Amino acid sequence: MNTPIINDFISDEPKIFSVSEINRLVKKVLTDTFDSVWIKGEISNFTKASSGHWYFTLKDNNSQVRCTMFRGKNNFVDWDMKDGDLVEIHCDVGLYEARGEYQLNVNKIQKSGLGKLFEAFQILKTKLEKEGFFDEENKKAIPKNIKTIGVITSESGAVVRDIISTINRRNKYINIIIYPSQVQGPTSVDSIINAIKVANKRGEVDVLIIARGGGSIEDLWSFNDEKVVRAIAASGVSTISAVGHETDFTIADFIADQRAPTPTAAAEIVSNELSNFFEKLTCLQLDLRNILQNKLHEIYQKIDQYEKRLVSPQEKIKTQNILMDNFSKRIHISMLRYLEVYHNKVESLEQSLILLNPAQILSRGYSIVFNEKYKAITDAENVSVDDKIKIKLHHGSLHSSVIKKINE
Repeated sequence: MNTPIINDFISDEPKIFSVSEINRLVKKVLTDTFDSVWIKGEISNFTKASSGHWYFTLKDNNSQVRCTMFRGKNNFVDWDMKDGDLVEIHCDVGLYEARGEYQLNVNKIQKSGLGKLFEAFQILKTKLEKEGFFDEENKKAIPKNIKTIGVITSESGAVVRDIISTINRRNKYINIIIYPSQVQGPTSVDSIINAIKVANKRGEVDVLIIARGGGSIEDLWSFNDEKVVRAIAASGVSTISAVGHETDFTIADFIADQRAPTPTAAAEIVSNELSNFFEKLTCLQLDLRNILQNKLHEIYQKIDQYEKRLVSPQEKIKTQNILMDNFSKRIHISMLRYLEVYHNKVESLEQSLILLNPAQILSRGYSIVFNEKYKAITDAENVSVDDKIKIKLHHGSLHSSVIKKINE
């Protein structure tokens, strides 16, 4: 059966189309014939128009085709597209009527190979899930009273600075140990695994934060590597994954003992505010005082009851009263001593907290020496001659350089 368009050409008196009509008909044929399709090719002639629309050519070794991606669609592209990129586009086949040019209207674009990455992600995630790695019963609890925190991340950049500043702001008495690691690139997998092993071997931290800033799926791919996630699972130290932004998910997030949406959030999880500690100490002190006072009241009530029950000759009553008075005094003295002991313990704890304050140590003439990365220097082996150093005093600080070192 002939279509109406074909019939117009084969009739005795063929219809004469205008250019606009034929372009409109061809556009309809293209639109009706093709569903949305995926096409792979290389970007060239990439242009961002002032309207917000994108225009580029998609080509392979033999052919090319014009492409348009409208502003409402390209707003969701989270990477910088440029000429030479190999991409996969999801598009509709159409015709630009004004010029009679066939083109592809792009709905979605991704770097070539992302489909394979996502497939690899799902395969490994399913595999580890079947092995029970994601089960809550296999997760280690994050310790309550953390004294030392380990951080596995790049030793430079915003991530490590944010973590350190957040922890120091909330509780300056918590120690932080950085285990430097590559978090992107061909050596990052081995680097992350080695940092985890070193942290476990040293046994000097209560919890490990494994952190990295945001990025594309390729940037974060090291945290989807099977060797890395198995190393996280094997860690004897509790782990917190803080990789990327809140919307980024890696397999490390599923396999770690806890996921934090951002590195800063991870720092908040592991650092109890110092004010909370003093609040708890005050509450414990009040509870102890109330318990002892209640105990004393109970004893006095019993004494009163015993005195009322006494029905004896006058001398016996007198003797019993004397005994009861002595007993009461001894109890009172014992309770006072009991209170004094616990009061001294509380004062001792408060004094210990004061002595632990680094400012107290500095006030006695001591100082703290930092290297250029603001890491405390405790061994002359860790510095070299001409290294720049900062000396923290009780009042102010000094900037200097090493002219000589003596290893003792």
